[in-house]
Amino acid sequence: MMLRCAVLDDFQKVATTLADWTSLTDSVEVVSFAEHFASEDELAAALTGFDIVVTLRERVLFPASLFARLPRLQLLIASGMRNSVIDYAAARTHSVTVCGTDSSGTPPVELTWALLLGLARSIVPESTALRAGGPWQSTVGADLAGQRLGILGLGRIGSKVARIGQAFGMEITAWSQNLTKEHADEADATLAPSLSEALATSDFVTIHLALSDRTRGLLGARELSLLKPTAYLINTSRAAIVDQPALIDTLRAGRIAGAALDVYDTEPLPAEHELRTVPRLLATPHLGYVSEQNYRTYYTQAVENIEAYLKGTPIRRIDTAPTP
Repeated sequence: MMLRCAVLDDFQKVATTLADWTSLTDSVEVVSFAEHFASEDELAAALTGFDIVVTLRERVLFPASLFARLPRLQLLIASGMRNSVIDYAAARTHSVTVCGTDSSGTPPVELTWALLLGLARSIVPESTALRAGGPWQSTVGADLAGQRLGILGLGRIGSKVARIGQAFGMEITAWSQNLTKEHADEADATLAPSLSEALATSDFVTIHLALSDRTRGLLGARELSLLKPTAYLINTSRAAIVDQPALIDTLRAGRIAGAALDVYDTEPLPAEHELRTVPRLLATPHLGYVSEQNYRTYYTQAVENIEAYLKGTPIRRIDTAPTP
């Protein structure tokens, strides 16, 4: 019997064109869904007849209750090798194999700098005004050279962000719970003695921490109040690291110069959500990982995972939740 494979959140409708699925033609029917299923009921109804599911990043939750409603599910493939919204114990209970793919850290680095530069030079409002016949120049850009870039999380992505900041002539300071002076020195960054110090002394703050119990809600109202009134905050990591209502209040009150977000507590962002209209915010729809090469990797390796599973030798298995 031919198996059925569902590809979720194929918003751009490219999943079947950026990879070669022809090796599966005789054994697997592939169906991509461009629409997002907002509730578990909708998702369960859509996936009832599928044996394989390819899910994109951590947008779709796979709790125990969903596994129980999908008796045909045999193989779940996530893009990336870390996924905090899959209940791995439930997957094992229901005999579902969970696999992942490689994922490049370069696209989120590039987007981080696109957002930072967009904020610093007011690219969106100036472009919008020009195209609408508005005033010729209405803002004064913030300089990067000589300013302090505070990086929260100096890992695979944060260290690359640091190198680009240095190329702009910025002073780099970094902080995370486990960051050592030796590692900061390797990245030519100054280790901030505390989160409070990093926030209070930086002109730009960018977040590159993994989400865990220690980082959830890390930046609340108190922490945001430490930022300079001229500072900018950029988050391309995980939405839950920043208290969303507190950030909205901070922006509405004009207590910082601006913020840029690529991640949200609910994705896709509801049409009526306050973040769609809050001032001083540059917002993008979670584009950090969305690049042609990343998508080619995700879907090519999804095909490889399915091929290996059909041969009885699954590859790139993810058997446990990421370490907090």
